[in-house]
Amino acid sequence: MVPILLVLLLVLILFGAGFAVQVLWWIALVVLVLWLLGFLVRGTGASGSRGRWYRW
Repeated sequence: MVPILLVLLLVLILFGAGFAVQVLWWIALVVLVLWLLGFLVRGTGASGSRGRWYRW
């Protein structure tokens, strides 16, 4: 009985980790797209050079 419970627990942990990794991949993809769009929409500065669109 204990080995069956351990296997089921392992399956649940791996399923949860797989779901979390899938969600993190989608979040990383969205952040990457926003970061790339930032280079396209950044404005020009007072000296005519293109500045950063973020303030870090």
